[in-house]
Amino acid sequence: MSHQQRRPWIVGVSGASGTPFAASVLRGLLAAGESVDLVVSRASRLTLLDETGIAFRDAHWQEDLRTWLARGADGKPDTFRTVTFRTDTPGTDTPGTDTFPAGTGDVRHWAAGDLAAGPSSGSYPAKGMLIVPASTACVAGVALGLSKDLLQRAASVTLKERRKLVVAVRETPLSGQTLKQMVALDEAGAVVLPASPAFYAGATHIQDLVDFVAGRVLDAAGVPHQLYRRWEGELGGASRG
Repeated sequence: MSHQQRRPWIVGVSGASGTPFAASVLRGLLAAGESVDLVVSRASRLTLLDETGIAFRDAHWQEDLRTWLARGADGKPDTFRTVTFRTDTPGTDTPGTDTFPAGTGDVRHWAAGDLAAGPSSGSYPAKGMLIVPASTACVAGVALGLSKDLLQRAASVTLKERRKLVVAVRETPLSGQTLKQMVALDEAGAVVLPASPAFYAGATHIQDLVDFVAGRVLDAAGVPHQLYRRWEGELGGASRG
C-alpha cells in the first residue's frame, strides 16, 4: 500500500473508562481492511493500565497494541488470537515485513504530544475520526476547538474539513455543561454516540455489550462489520439466541 493511496480512519482514545470499546472498534476496522491512525492520549494510558494491566508505550506500541487487542472485555488475555495488522512507518511507503492475511488493515501510531503529526493538518488524507471512548474533558476540548494534544487537534481538523467525526461519550451522569457541549458538537456536524449498549441483540457476555457499542460506532462511520445481530422486526429474537 503506497503512502499516496492510504486514507486512514483516525482513532483517538481518550482517558474515559471504556478501553474495551476502543479495542473492539480497532478490531472491527482491521477486520474490514481499513487503515488506522492511532492516537492514545496520556490520560487514556493510565486508564488502559488500570483496566487491563497493559502499559502502552510509544517505543513498543506494536507489541502493546497486539496484547491489548487480543484481550477480551472480561480481562482474559489471548481471547482474540488472530488479531493481526500491518504497521507503516511515518514518512515511508514500506509496510512492516511480516506476512498478513488479505483484508487485514494497517496501523500507524502517532504520539499524543506530536502536534506536527500527519493528522494535525487538513491536507493529510483521512476518511474521518472516531473518538472511543470520549471523556467529558475530551468533549469539552473538541467542542471549544482546543488543541491541547494531537487527539483534540485531529478532531478540530476533522470538523473543519467536514469529515466524519464520531464521538463515543462514556460518562454518567452528564452535567448541563457537558450536554451543551454535546449539542455544540452535533451542530458542528459530529455524531455524538453515547456508549450505551442494547440488549435486543441477545447479549450473553460482557463482550457482546462492548461489541454492540463498537458496532454502532462503525455503523456511524459506514464501516461494514458483524459485531452484533441487527434488529429484524421480530419480537423475542434475543431470547432465542
